[in-house]
Amino acid sequence: MACFLVPAAEAVVVKAVEKMVKKSEAEAVLSADGNEEKEIKIPFSRKLNWLSNMLIGGVILLLFEHIWHGEVVPWFPFLTAMSSPSETAAMLLEMSTAGVCMAVLVTVVWAVMCFAADSIVNRKNRKSLVKGVEE
Repeated sequence: MACFLVPAAEAVVVKAVEKMVKKSEAEAVLSADGNEEKEIKIPFSRKLNWLSNMLIGGVILLLFEHIWHGEVVPWFPFLTAMSSPSETAAMLLEMSTAGVCMAVLVTVVWAVMCFAADSIVNRKNRKSLVKGVEE
């Protein structure tokens, strides 16, 4: 019914945090000295962008599916489940169960993806460090 609203809300919050983190990372780069050794690293703002893209993609697919089944309509109140109190209660239950589970699952998959990406980058950093010592 409206389970897509929970990941949509998370996507909005993540996008706002991403913008703040990106701004602080840009300020940190400007204030950093050029003497530091360059280490390849994936910025956290890029990782947050991955999460927001995953969430937004899922929301778009779920929204299309709900429109297809007639659960979302182009007139007020936009969600057919809000037409009666009993349907609204069922909608809120679905949001609190299915919506939260979907949002948590996407976030867990994103965390595993970030861990894997960091592992790959660290492995490349170690290889380049070893090559630099051998030369």
